[in-house]
Parts: sequence; C-alpha cells; structure tokens
Amino acid sequence: MVTATTPAVPDQLSKAVTPPVVIDLYQPPAIEGFVPFPVPAKEEGYKEKLIRRTMENPFVPIGCLATVSALGFGLRAFLQGQTQQSQRMMRARIFAQGFTVVAILTGVFASALRSKN
Repeated sequence: MVTATTPAVPDQLSKAVTPPVVIDLYQPPAIEGFVPFPVPAKEEGYKEKLIRRTMENPFVPIGCLATVSALGFGLRAFLQGQTQQSQRMMRARIFAQGFTVVAILTGVFASALRSKN
C-alpha cells in the first residue's frame, strides 16, 4: 500500500513566470494620471523678463539709469579737473542709488502684498 504523493511545487511551476520589474532611475515613474513635473508653457527669454519686470516696477530701471549717468558725468568732470561739478555729481549718484534701493524695497513689499491677496 504505497501511495504516491505529488509535491505542491509543480503546480506553481505550471503558472507563467513573470519577468522581473526593471526600474530605470533616470526616468520618472510611469503612474497613470500623474505628471511629476509641470511642463512650462513657454520659457521666458531675457528680453521678455526685462520688459515684464520694468512694467511691474518702472522706478528701478529709472534709478539705475540715473545712477550710471551721475557716475559717468562725475568721472568725466573729475578727469577734466572740475572738482565742484565732480562733487555734485557724486552726491547725485548717492541720491540716485538711494532712490533705486527705495524703489526695489517698495517693489518687494508690493509683490508680497499682491501674493497674499
């Protein structure tokens, strides 16, 4: 009375063997309905960014232009030996720099208030 028993392992081997999952670390995961990084609509170039920022706060470029102009005229007067004119232009440069700093700070506070609303 010898009975033959079959092991349970052959039943598992009869099923299809699935290949191992290969993970590519250089690609984002493929999840249905999930976008890992938002795709920007359009890259903003230097010219577009400059125009947009100038429209947001026009006093900053005006202050920068005034600072550079006062510096240039002051250096020219210094080289020509006009010490009084040179001193006035250097004082004007300091005033223009202060104006530019105040314009930048005003723009920062205005954008902070705009982002809260």
